[in-house]
Amino acid sequence: MPHWVRPVDIAVELTDLGIDADASPRRLAEYSYDASNYRIPPLAVTFPRSAREVAIIVARCHDLGVPVVVRGGGTSMAGNAIGDGVVIDLSRHLDRVLSIDAETSSAVAGSGIVLTTLAARARAATGGRLTFAPDPSSASRATLGGAIGNDACGNHSVRYGRTSDHVIELHLVTADGVLLTATRDGLYATDPGDAAAVARATEISASLGDLAAANLAILRTELGTIPRQVSGYHLARLLPENGFDVARALVGSEGTCAIVVSAKVRLVPVATSQLLLCVGYDSPSDAARDVPAILPFSPSAIEGIDRKIVATMAARRGRDTVAGLPEGSAWLFIDVDSESAAAQGEDDVPATAKRLLDHLRGQGRMIGATVVDDPVRRKALWRVREDGAGLSSRLADPDDESIGGNYESWPGWEDAAVAPERLADYLDDFAELLDHHRLTGVMYGHFGAGCMHVRITFDLRTPEGRAVMEHFCTAAAELVVRHGGSLSGEHGDGRARSALLPIMYSPAMMAAFARFKSIWDPAGTLNPGSIIDPPSITADLALADVPRRTWPTAFHLGHGSRDKPPKSALSGVDDTTSSTTPSGAHLRAGSTDLPLLDPFVHAVQGCIGVGRCRADTTGVMCPSYRATRDEKDSTRGRARVLQDMVRTAPSVDEGWRSPEVAEALELCLSCKACSTDCPTGVDMATYKSEFLHHHYRRRIRPLSHYSLGWMPAWLSAAGIAAPLVNRALSSKISGLAARAGGIDPRRTMPSFSTRRARRTHLDALAPVSPTSQVILFVDSFTRAFRPQVASAVTEVLGATGDRVGCSADNCCGLTWISTGQLDKARRALRRTAATLDDGTDRPIVVPEPSCAAALAKDLPELVPTDSARRVAARVRSFAAYLPTLLDAGWRPPALPEEVTLQTHCHEYAVFGARTGTAALEALGVAVHSADGCCGVAGNFGFEKGHYEVSMAVAENGLAPALRDDPHRPVITDGFSCAMAVEHLATVDDGLAGAREVRGVHLAELLTAASEPRQTTREPRRARP
Repeated sequence: MPHWVRPVDIAVELTDLGIDADASPRRLAEYSYDASNYRIPPLAVTFPRSAREVAIIVARCHDLGVPVVVRGGGTSMAGNAIGDGVVIDLSRHLDRVLSIDAETSSAVAGSGIVLTTLAARARAATGGRLTFAPDPSSASRATLGGAIGNDACGNHSVRYGRTSDHVIELHLVTADGVLLTATRDGLYATDPGDAAAVARATEISASLGDLAAANLAILRTELGTIPRQVSGYHLARLLPENGFDVARALVGSEGTCAIVVSAKVRLVPVATSQLLLCVGYDSPSDAARDVPAILPFSPSAIEGIDRKIVATMAARRGRDTVAGLPEGSAWLFIDVDSESAAAQGEDDVPATAKRLLDHLRGQGRMIGATVVDDPVRRKALWRVREDGAGLSSRLADPDDESIGGNYESWPGWEDAAVAPERLADYLDDFAELLDHHRLTGVMYGHFGAGCMHVRITFDLRTPEGRAVMEHFCTAAAELVVRHGGSLSGEHGDGRARSALLPIMYSPAMMAAFARFKSIWDPAGTLNPGSIIDPPSITADLALADVPRRTWPTAFHLGHGSRDKPPKSALSGVDDTTSSTTPSGAHLRAGSTDLPLLDPFVHAVQGCIGVGRCRADTTGVMCPSYRATRDEKDSTRGRARVLQDMVRTAPSVDEGWRSPEVAEALELCLSCKACSTDCPTGVDMATYKSEFLHHHYRRRIRPLSHYSLGWMPAWLSAAGIAAPLVNRALSSKISGLAARAGGIDPRRTMPSFSTRRARRTHLDALAPVSPTSQVILFVDSFTRAFRPQVASAVTEVLGATGDRVGCSADNCCGLTWISTGQLDKARRALRRTAATLDDGTDRPIVVPEPSCAAALAKDLPELVPTDSARRVAARVRSFAAYLPTLLDAGWRPPALPEEVTLQTHCHEYAVFGARTGTAALEALGVAVHSADGCCGVAGNFGFEKGHYEVSMAVAENGLAPALRDDPHRPVITDGFSCAMAVEHLATVDDGLAGAREVRGVHLAELLTAASEPRQTTREPRRARP
């Protein structure tokens, strides 16, 4: 790359050409990483809106000699989505389905479309008959272009093969900006009238024909030897017997030869009558030995995981997420369906499943099995496998003392493949290799296709550790080649394995690869460093040379006991097994073998780039990304900017002052969903609070930090003058008052409860006494705005005869926490802990779920004392405590047949995604869940500058749920959720005429005497 090209210059030049280009430090930090071990800052990031704009970018970079790296979802684990030139992000705009043809079972789509989106739209357009088959674990955020670039496979590749098996034609931009189309039988100009494109297609085609003719023998003997041979280029597709298939020859080329802007792909029939068989084994190698016995039954999937992944899933998201697994230390997930049965000459899928299990019992290795036919349960268990990469990177197992708070594992050798019948022997030898290098590998992968994913406890921070990594990967490459395998089975070679390709291929084949690359890209500007002329596998490692500093934090970021589930968390999984790695590999890294890391650095480096925060098909995170579709607003984007902060800041103090980090965190709603949904447990709400604490130390804060952040301090005074305050908030001066407090005047303001209402509902509550059996913690929001909720909660809690004592004089510090005023929050929490730590284990029930979450999670992290931990362990949200009452035999009076439920994000993150849903369903109520954040999220939705994003977030789940049936009761235990509903009822035209739409607390629904809250004013329309 010319030394004179600077980020600002290239961005300005591309902008002048009409391209959306960004070279800001924050943007470059976001795109310096993918999901690999590497970090390479680009010159600029571009967001083209069409294939023509891609051609403009590439042509200009070609003229300047500037490298180009194409990127989709940024989920590459091999480092093939980063580089030091111009990054072209296709996921922002080139994400449309262009056509679906049910008659030819094909679809045409932009390279930026997410795989699950393409599959869903194919099903919708064909009446549920057809889908796109490749389903890698990252399918909910990986793009079609990325799958083509890596020749991705997926969980069901046993049946459906690789992406290359589904490609019909590719629409390309060449290294010099020419638009071509590669098909199954050649290469053509996309526009036949473009003479330059016709000439370029003719030139490339002739050169490819010569390349194939000159290398017939090695193309036939060295390529295509196993189902998952992805390493290198797919040159065998150019052989005469394969029809000079240029399209499929380009699949797996990792953006090094041409840029795929759209593709025509094959669709396959949707599987029916699916059953999941979960089969338990003593070790992964035992599971692998049974694969050849399973394959004749024609399953659509044979996937494997080990115990530590399962234990971590239970620790992060609750034991119900792994309920149904049999005993074992490793499991195979086997999908059988109607096609499986038909292959056996049957039409009875359960009978086929039973015969398969009987056959496996006869093999003598399985130790347990369960059959899962419920689609919801099946999907939940598959998520354990899908999140394997993230879960295995930061393990949490209450029964394994060798896993410390600093545990880390990394990719690098996570993608090797062998023939399925050799997998078990390979795993045994691989385990010995791990032991020899004193490393641990946490294993999962596509057992049915012989492709093993292993995250390994490399020490990437020290020269000694990096040397071990290089020696190990070299030996591992030699090992997999001895077993007739491939360095890569679906992730590609990238920066992680390209330098090792000469171990796998002959010099003649490596020369053929180099020639293939030069035919397409003579100047070598497309994704340099992958496959051809790679750097060392230890060059450009993100963790290398990070300054070892201490970043003082208010939060105690070590992994405490609340991160671990009870020992029975695996519910049916054998808890006595201490190791999931085969043949005696042990967990060592992360404890005594690696130097202790600064807790803040360890925390922010928890993001490994898998990008689940960019998915919108499961979970709640990340609401701001779902609203803006901008990487900067994803949990991953924010984490990457924080990682650059701890890496590049001149000093700790200057790091905390970073404007780039402040900008990245601006639209974080502090919903905490990432702490549960992120497979590595990234808790961006906590990191944001910590950053704001330091960023504004001894500085003037935003106005909302005083008006909303100090809410507990002034709520009592406002309550005394409630009628006057409520009239003011509904008058013409409300806009002026809102602006003075940093609040958006369009947002509906809450009504303060009158003194009479508070006396009616709160004064009658019994104070805490030695005879109290349950403690009701009346939070500030309930006291000030919904005192009737406190009396409703008390009525329900006392319905079984328990004596309820009320604690109403303390605060959880939530608003101070969310605005980063942590000294004040800590003082409030210390007082609260001192009051509530009474030497008993009486449950503390909190009506407001965000306050309950603050006491359960933030309290012990801000006040890391035994007293605080004892209190936190006793805290329950109302919904989380309700099953205790149901188990005692209590049942409420008549309930509605169905409700809309808006689960508060903090409830979801800390107490579980199904707390309210499970209780209501147990009572026979049909629950329509408004999945996702409501958009208000405490302070966020009220603050100036957030209104549009807040409303867009509401469109993810809440607003459509309300429009679906405005007459259903809407359960909003969270006060911010209730305010979101109230605001939508006043401004949403889809709810016009449905003035009864309002949120009620679950306790109000359950009490026969509860009456709708009387508002003090007519709802108002939002001001323009």
